[in-house]
Amino acid sequence: MSRAIKRKEHPLSMRLPEADIAIIDRAATLRGRSRTDFVRDAAVRAAEDVLMETMPIRMSPAGFKAFMTALSGPAAPVPEMVDLFRRTAPWETAGSKAGS
Repeated sequence: MSRAIKRKEHPLSMRLPEADIAIIDRAATLRGRSRTDFVRDAAVRAAEDVLMETMPIRMSPAGFKAFMTALSGPAAPVPEMVDLFRRTAPWETAGSKAGS
């Protein structure tokens, strides 16, 4: 026998200018999302960014020592980064026009 799942939702109401609604609807359509899903995801993502910027990083004294040792050690090349920096940039190819 299946039980009904109790939804824990809290309404959030906003008054926005028509131009804001239009741009939100356009972006939501491009992503194949509803306006509600698009706005909810954008708001939660923005909130998470703010929280991550202000959240202190906690570690044990041993963890901090290991972290500082890793930072203080000699740098080691990352082969994928070396390869990337050796590639010719798209704007430096013979087919591209300089200064245009």
